[in-house]
Amino acid sequence: MKAVLVSIVTLFMFTSCVTKKRFVELSDKYDKLYKTNGKLIAKNDQLLKDKNTIGEQLSELQQEKKEVDNQVASLEQSFKALQKKQENLQDSYDLLSSKSSSEINAKASENQKLLIALEDKENELFEEEAELRKLKAALDARSKRIEDLEALIASKEQAMEKLKDAISDALIGFEGKGLTVVQRDGKIYVSMDNKLLFGSGQWAVGANGKKAVIELAKVLVENPDINVLIEGHTDNVPYKSGGVIQDNWDLSVKRATAIVRILQNEKVSANQITAAGRSEYNPVATNETVEGKAKNRRIEIVLSPNLDAITKLLNE
Repeated sequence: MKAVLVSIVTLFMFTSCVTKKRFVELSDKYDKLYKTNGKLIAKNDQLLKDKNTIGEQLSELQQEKKEVDNQVASLEQSFKALQKKQENLQDSYDLLSSKSSSEINAKASENQKLLIALEDKENELFEEEAELRKLKAALDARSKRIEDLEALIASKEQAMEKLKDAISDALIGFEGKGLTVVQRDGKIYVSMDNKLLFGSGQWAVGANGKKAVIELAKVLVENPDINVLIEGHTDNVPYKSGGVIQDNWDLSVKRATAIVRILQNEKVSANQITAAGRSEYNPVATNETVEGKAKNRRIEIVLSPNLDAITKLLNE
């Protein structure tokens, strides 16, 4: 620009003939060129800055491209290794497939047999389970019956215990006078010696013995579910009085029925009572002594609970 300015001045100096108007035009043009030059210089500076920035970005991009190229190369290498591995696996699979097809078929056949056997076993187990359920139901029912039976037996035992106490209380005035009350094997045994009940060779009950039987009858009337067995017993001395009584069998029975009649007269139900004669064949002592014979001559009243309910439970 300096050179241009010098040229213009020189030209002006040597060309004095140039008009003022022309000078002004040249001066304006100079100003415009000067401003344009300033803008161009600023723009050039900006372009230089942009060039430097772009250069830095280009360097960064080139570095990134280098890293990406390295990654691509690594991936390509890994991909080729995977391809090789796939090819090897395919070869191995084809080899195994060709070799083991028969084994697979054999195994499949074996598995089929096992499945059939398993299904049969399951059906068998289902049947056994059904049987076990039936058995369990039967056992539960039997267990319930046993519980009911045990409860019923316990109730009978309690009732017999209570009955024994009632009889003992009713006959307390006769105990030690040829009368005993014993509970044994779920039954109550009331034993009366003949000296309390009968005269020698007789079957008519005496007054004192009748009182004892009447007191017993009062208790039995209040216990209609009790079975009453009247047993007559003798010693081994043969009966010789003649008449309607032939021997000890007849005498033992007559004495038992004599007790039965007193019980009936005192309103004890005949359905409860059984009379039996045992003659001399169920002794409680030796017949070799006077004392033993006296013990054998007796009436035993055996009281037992009615077991119909228990029998019904056992038969179910």
